[in-house]
Amino acid sequence: MTKRVLLAEDEPNIVESLTFLLERAGFEVAVETDGRQALKAALAETPDILILDVMLPELDGYEILRQLRADRRAEALPVLMLTAKGQREDRETALECGADLFITKPFSNSEIVAAVEQLSDGRPG
Repeated sequence: MTKRVLLAEDEPNIVESLTFLLERAGFEVAVETDGRQALKAALAETPDILILDVMLPELDGYEILRQLRADRRAEALPVLMLTAKGQREDRETALECGADLFITKPFSNSEIVAAVEQLSDGRPG
């Protein structure tokens, strides 16, 4: 069965490249470009994996992750945080909020695909 990825990202170039890469790797990809819609989509149609940007309009990735982890429907949803904010504090905050993996931008295509495959196989970060 095809694994479903929800990509919460507001940068059009990243959305386009990640959608292409993940679909080529066999994943079904849905995209939300603002935080509130991403949270709503993650809870309504729980995907197999969530790729979550930290800096999103309406609701940031950390708050989305906090709310997901507090909700039974998504508490175990594998989440890959993707962000341009690569400071140690950002990584620590993401992990404290419940991220499974954390990758900084810019990233390599193979790194992203490998991380999503790892999470889709149920292997923790």
